[in-house]
Amino acid sequence: MPARVAAGSPTTPVAPDGTAAGAVGDARQSEVTGELEAQRDAPVGGQAVLEGVMMRGVSNWAVAVRKPTAEQLTEPERSPEEPALGEIAVQTFPLASAMRRHRLLRLPIVRGVVALGGSLAIGFRALEVSANAQLPPEEEQEIPRGVWAGTVVVALAVAIVLFFLIPVGLTSLIKDQLGSSLLFWVVEGLLRTTIFLGYLLALSRLRDLRRVFEYHGAEHKTISCYEAELPLTPSNAQRFSRLHPRCGTSFLLVVMIVAIFVFAPIGLPAWYWLVATRILGVPLIAGISFELIKFAGRNRRRRWVRAIMWPGLKLQLLTTREPDLDQLAVAIAALEAVLALETPGEHSADDLVGVEVVA
Repeated sequence: MPARVAAGSPTTPVAPDGTAAGAVGDARQSEVTGELEAQRDAPVGGQAVLEGVMMRGVSNWAVAVRKPTAEQLTEPERSPEEPALGEIAVQTFPLASAMRRHRLLRLPIVRGVVALGGSLAIGFRALEVSANAQLPPEEEQEIPRGVWAGTVVVALAVAIVLFFLIPVGLTSLIKDQLGSSLLFWVVEGLLRTTIFLGYLLALSRLRDLRRVFEYHGAEHKTISCYEAELPLTPSNAQRFSRLHPRCGTSFLLVVMIVAIFVFAPIGLPAWYWLVATRILGVPLIAGISFELIKFAGRNRRRRWVRAIMWPGLKLQLLTTREPDLDQLAVAIAALEAVLALETPGEHSADDLVGVEVVA
């Protein structure tokens, strides 16, 4: 691993924006790509939205969106691939976690389930904000909370059916031919992972999602730039990898793998018990996966941790694209809006539990 270069050292050239060219702060340079990778974990996370980025901190979250110009709003049918060319609009919201009110919710495993539920709720709300930003003011509308709650429930139900019930159902069709619980366990796990990889591959080929994936890359680069303690500028953020160890894509791969080991001891009970365990086991799997992805983020300096994270990082090549400087400016605007309301380092350990779910 290359030695880190101290910012501002006498042998380090200075870039036009005043930062040290080649100075990486708390980051390492990839031996393969030459891109920078942050070496510390910060209590921030985010999500790509329509023409923008949502960033969340400890007690606030913000959405920054590039709005369309007046001319673009008058277009009869604007293509999803056409970038918005207007100004950046930023909205900030308070973040109230249930874990602050109930100590039992801060326990390992449990805190992961709670944090993921909160992230889903914020994520859908951020999508609503970004969608409204792409419409004329008279067409904007607020979707009732009940509708969003129903959307979250439906999304979770579809995920459980697709990644848990369908694999166990298909494997059950050949249960007699397999002849052992070990083979059943292996085949179901491989089938679940294959469906997941196929799902991501299909998403990556949708042209309508190309710009969302670019903003996903912008979100990762911005968070890494902040974690490396470099000034938040588009040119600085561009130097970082678009892959991040706490990405939701990596998290989902961990979920697929953890599920194999959680279901292994169950064996081959009756079909209805198989179905019940696949549904009831989801919170446990999510909680364990949360702890593992957090551990990986905190220990990314270790060579063996980087080796284990490698498959999940490479999988992000399907769900991220290289952003341009304008997209990075949007991601930076979202993160700066959060940082303007809270000071890093002022929170207690209890405040930080479950904050940075994914990046």
